[in-house]
Amino acid sequence: METMQAVKALSALAQGSRLAIFRLLVQAGQEGMAAGVIGEKLDLPPATLSFHLAGLTRAGIAKSRQDGRFVIYTADFDSMNALVGYLTENCCGGQSCAPAACQPETKGETREKTSRPRRRA
Repeated sequence: METMQAVKALSALAQGSRLAIFRLLVQAGQEGMAAGVIGEKLDLPPATLSFHLAGLTRAGIAKSRQDGRFVIYTADFDSMNALVGYLTENCCGGQSCAPAACQPETKGETREKTSRPRRRA
């Protein structure tokens, strides 16, 4: 990801309503969500919602598609992952910074659960 693309994406997410919309789209997954449903869930008027959805789409972190008379929006997961990769590519001395829960298991390998010692009073 280029620096200017990252700046556009981060700028789009640096506003409360757009961040809430994007998080809702991420939760919806590849199926996405109709614009009207997004507006209902977040209690946003249609004109405001349209403005924010256009901003996310211009920034390249959301996509839209027509489904009959509905416009369905989805998070652009490739772009989102590229942004996260861009932000973390040089962190932790080249070691993975992701929490263990986010690390994929390799075939035949299972992750051991770590338990914390209990505090004694």
